[in-house]
Amino acid sequence: MRLLVLSGHITQARVRAELPRAAINVEAALNVVQELCQEVAAEGLAALERHSLKFDGITPKHCRVPEAELSAALNDQAVELTEALTVAIDRVRQVSKAAVPKGFSVKFDEDAVVEQRYQPVDSVGLYVPGGKAVYPSSVVMNVVAAQEAGVSRLVICTPAQAEFGGLPHPSIMATAKLLGVTEVYAIGGASAVAALAYGVPEIGLEPVRMVTGPGNIYVATAKRLLRGVIGIDSEAGPTEILIIADDSANPEFLAADLISQAEHDENAAAVLVSPSRKLLEEVQVAVARGLDNTKNSVRATSALNGKQSALVLVDSIDAAIEVSNHYATEHLELQTTQNEELLAKISNAGAVFMGEYSPVSLGDYLAGSNHVLPTGEQAKFGPGLGVHTFLRPQQIVRYGKSGLEKVTEALDLLSQTEGLPAHGEAARVRFLNS
Repeated sequence: MRLLVLSGHITQARVRAELPRAAINVEAALNVVQELCQEVAAEGLAALERHSLKFDGITPKHCRVPEAELSAALNDQAVELTEALTVAIDRVRQVSKAAVPKGFSVKFDEDAVVEQRYQPVDSVGLYVPGGKAVYPSSVVMNVVAAQEAGVSRLVICTPAQAEFGGLPHPSIMATAKLLGVTEVYAIGGASAVAALAYGVPEIGLEPVRMVTGPGNIYVATAKRLLRGVIGIDSEAGPTEILIIADDSANPEFLAADLISQAEHDENAAAVLVSPSRKLLEEVQVAVARGLDNTKNSVRATSALNGKQSALVLVDSIDAAIEVSNHYATEHLELQTTQNEELLAKISNAGAVFMGEYSPVSLGDYLAGSNHVLPTGEQAKFGPGLGVHTFLRPQQIVRYGKSGLEKVTEALDLLSQTEGLPAHGEAARVRFLNS
């Protein structure tokens, strides 16, 4: 990993220039994705089968996966994996249940009340990738949050796998069944987003209201293109980790955490920021040693040696906080002697992992938090996925005659001021014969 010295005044421009994300050009994929989406809308199943053969190397055995296949996958799955998934489901469910927002009611008087309730989206399509890695954990994160929000119809799309005879990966099918989701389709990539948005009557797929879940550049582009036809959670980019550490931190722990995120993707960003040059040099050695012993060494090495990753030397811990808030990472780890004090200064991060025994990988699977988080500086304005993603605040107005009468004069004045007199008339007409 490169060693970057970032001393002096920390600015947004400097952080972006010195710690650039890997170039992901959604615009470059737009023409391809637009054509794929148009073909799905016009041709339905024929387009889906053609796209699957082209991109996944196989035509799906069943475009809609029979429930019997889901049950068989769960029955055949190792008991230990099912138990681990059950623990993850329980923990995410507990956190999701606690996060459901409460409605409220404001009473101006007995005849003038405004309420707010939270209504779930009617139907959601959950996309689960199946490229470089397979993510049953993403099924858990998306499905549990939507279930606790009260979404009545959940649909999973995930690519057909040549290795499994045109079915999705068994762990994805097993996890869907474990969660009680039986509408599962072997559709991948941008084609899946289009199918969820437009529907495919030939296979019984009705359109959904929202699509969530991570994916590659084609999935992200399709979500951008079809936003408005469907709601989306976010355009997920490559994973990111930024760690703030002082000289009390364990170099081996830090190296392991950087490698754990780098193994996701060659474009993954892994950044360690510290005022301790000695620590950074020790981590550099530990990373090299760790890469020699990890399964996905080639992928992780590419990510850690990319321009998006660095060991960053700053003047102070406060400077590290500045870098972090400008960078707005997906995952932020604090491994210092003053974690709670620093947490109060953190503004922009998808999720924060406190202390040396809270690695990001814990959040990926079993912490109970949700691992679908904002990337590419989206943490500056947007949250990670959770029950709130699937809920819409909806206000309910309950005014009676006396409540309206008390504000009609003011309402009329405001409507006249804005040149919309019929608004005032709509209130005044109710009292003409009173």
